Parts: sequence; C-alpha cells; structure tokens
Amino acid sequence: MSQIAFSVRMDSRLKEEFSAMCEAFGMPVSTAINLFAKAVVREQRIPFEIRADMPNDDTRRVFELAEAGKELNGPFSSMEELRKSLDA
Repeated sequence: MSQIAFSVRMDSRLKEEFSAMCEAFGMPVSTAINLFAKAVVREQRIPFEIRADMPNDDTRRVFELAEAGKELNGPFSSMEELRKSLDA
C-alpha cells in the first residue's frame, strides 16, 4: 500500500492538545488521524455526534426577541392561517 502525506490546518493550541492526547494514548498523531479515516470509511459516517453546544447569533437573537415578546406570530387556529403568516 502506498502512502501519501497531506497537511491539515488546525489552531496551534488544538494541535498541542491533540498531540498531547495522542502521546498519552501511546500513538503518533498520524496513527490517530488514520484511525479516524478508517472509521469513517468503515462506518460510512462520522463516527461521533457533531453538534453545536451554543446557539449561533441568529438563533440567540430569535430567543431574545421571543423572551421579550417581540416579533411573535400565532397562535394559529389552522394550517391555512400558519401558511398565510409564513408567506407574509
């Protein structure tokens, strides 16, 4: 099997922490990256959940408006009322 090299852009602090974790596991960074790539190919998915812990700026703004009782729509008594509101 031939091997190639490629580079990955990463924050320097993350690289330091990742390298330290790999060292604690007793493996070089390249082995950890290869393990990840093999898991992705084998499972045909990212082998862990990816989620945002914090809402983004748009979502945060909507939460703030809702808590303040501003720019609210509804309640709706029918789907037709909801559709009209969405189309407005």
